[in-house]
Amino acid sequence: MGSSVGHAAAPPPPAPPVGLAVALPPKVEQKSEKKVDYLNLPCPVPFEEIQREALMSLKPELFEGLRFDFTKGLNQKFSLSHSVFMGSMEVPSPSSGIIKVPTAHYEFGANFLDPKLMLVGRVVTDGRLNARVKYDLTDNLTLKINAQLTNEPHFSQGMFNFDYKGKDFRAQYQMGNNAFYGANYIQSVTPHLSLGSEVFWLGHQRKSGIGFAARYNTDKMVTTAQVASTGIVALSYVQKVSEKVSLASDFMYNHMTRDVTSSCGYDYILRQCRLRGKLDSNGCVAAFLEERLNMGVNFILSAEIDHQKKDYKFGFGMTVGE
Repeated sequence: MGSSVGHAAAPPPPAPPVGLAVALPPKVEQKSEKKVDYLNLPCPVPFEEIQREALMSLKPELFEGLRFDFTKGLNQKFSLSHSVFMGSMEVPSPSSGIIKVPTAHYEFGANFLDPKLMLVGRVVTDGRLNARVKYDLTDNLTLKINAQLTNEPHFSQGMFNFDYKGKDFRAQYQMGNNAFYGANYIQSVTPHLSLGSEVFWLGHQRKSGIGFAARYNTDKMVTTAQVASTGIVALSYVQKVSEKVSLASDFMYNHMTRDVTSSCGYDYILRQCRLRGKLDSNGCVAAFLEERLNMGVNFILSAEIDHQKKDYKFGFGMTVGE
């Protein structure tokens, strides 16, 4: 009797759950959605740069011929640049064909870069003079001046821009020759959506216009839409596949001429090079390659084929200096 009591059996383990307790998943605490603070929205991009991601892929700096650019920094703020171009220039012809005239020019430039002031000047052997000035009047107000002087009459141009950057908006006022006046405004309405509008008046031609734009962007995509009273409708979409690859497409419709154009392109950034290309609805295929050979030395290849016009362009060049 004593031995049987001292060695009593341990209590049995608890029975496993039965019924709905097995089928139902464990309870997960639901995270509350993040509330949008409409009084602390991000500042949008400038109105004229609303399509900058799409233009980066679809509008590379294509050229035909040979190009060599050299930039030499004299100190931290001042640098000189030299550029040589040898290629061809397209001349309009009465027929549908294209007439190309050989051309060559040398360009000398001077650059001054300061945290509040930027001065850029270019002089070309064909008589053109280009100048750009950017000066920060205050932390939010910037003055921009662009000027181009030529030997040909009535082809010189000048433009004054006053840009104001607010907390969640941007505004710009423009004045130019030929009695040109313009203004635009863009406002962030949500953390990802911004809306804008622009107006302009061209006094010499007695023309005016108004336009509206919308931009929606996230970490993975950017889409824009623009419409103007001049009859232009423009749409663009950029999808960021990864940190190095992005795809872009755009659509443009001109109500006045009934022209419709669409294109798609890509932007691929490798370790030592960057490759961009596009294909549009007019049968034009283009590619632009920038290969980094060494620190401050880049090799450039440019190619464009227009199957409809039977126009073929190929260019190569090199840039030295940062």
